[in-house]
Amino acid sequence: MILLLLVIIIIALIILHRLVVVVVVVVVVVVVVFVVVLVVAIVVVVVVVVVVIVVVVVVVIVEVVVVVIVVAVVVVVVVVVVVVVVVVVVVVVVVVAEVVVVLVVVVVVVVVEVEMSFLPLFLQLVLLPTAKTRRRLANPHRNFPAKSRLCIRRRMG
Repeated sequence: MILLLLVIIIIALIILHRLVVVVVVVVVVVVVVFVVVLVVAIVVVVVVVVVVIVVVVVVVIVEVVVVVIVVAVVVVVVVVVVVVVVVVVVVVVVVVAEVVVVLVVVVVVVVVEVEMSFLPLFLQLVLLPTAKTRRRLANPHRNFPAKSRLCIRRRMG
């Protein structure tokens, strides 16, 4: 009976040993699978973080480039507007100067013409008055015929 009990204990130990080996193998497999899943999850998280960082950096670079392009366009537009304004001001100044020169020339020509046409009369009346001229200046009615004098007197009252 003791022998039978020993055989049962030995068989139980062999079965238990096999169960322990199976349990150890299962635990090792579970731990390995857990570690692999954990490593894969960490790698995936790292890859996602790197991709997000790269995307953010690319977006920031694109925004900076767009801002630089917009600033350059604004500067070019401002420079063009300033150049156009300067050109318009210069053209207006030149046109005004030309108009002033033309007006001065016209005034000078008119003054010279008036002076040239009245110069003999001016010399005759003011600078070199003769006795006849003095009489005419003293009595303007003598310069006109009798009919004209009557008309002038009637008008004058």
